Amino acid sequence: MPPPDKTGLTRLELKIMQVVWKHGRATVAAVQEKLSPPLAYTTVQTMLNILERKGKLQRELQGRAYVYTATVTEARASGQSLRDLIDRTFGGSSEELVMSLLKNRQINAEQLASITERFHKKTEKS
Repeated sequence: MPPPDKTGLTRLELKIMQVVWKHGRATVAAVQEKLSPPLAYTTVQTMLNILERKGKLQRELQGRAYVYTATVTEARASGQSLRDLIDRTFGGSSEELVMSLLKNRQINAEQLASITERFHKKTEKS
C-alpha cells in the first residue's frame, strides 16, 4: 500500500470519504446509493480507486465486489485539509486565519472568547 497522501481532499473525495467514515465499510454500490446528487457507478468506482491509490482507503475483494475501508480518520483528514488551507492561503499562519475570520465577520469577538474558553477547559482536562 502506498504511504498516505498528505494533501487535502477534493470536495467530491470528501463526500465519498464521509460515506465510508459513517458506515465503516462500503462497496461502490453502497457509496453510490448514499451520494446526493447521484453519480454514475463508474464515477464512484473511479473516485474510490483514486482514494485507494492516495492511501486514504484500502480495499478488499469480497465475492465479486471490493469493500472499501478508510485508512485515515475523519479528524486526521480534516486536520490535514486545514493545515493545507492555512499553508496555502495564510502563509502558514493560524493567527492570520483567525484574523481573516474576524475581518470577514465569519466569527465575532464573543464567539472567539467562547472558543478560547472551551479550548482552555479542554487543555486543563488533558
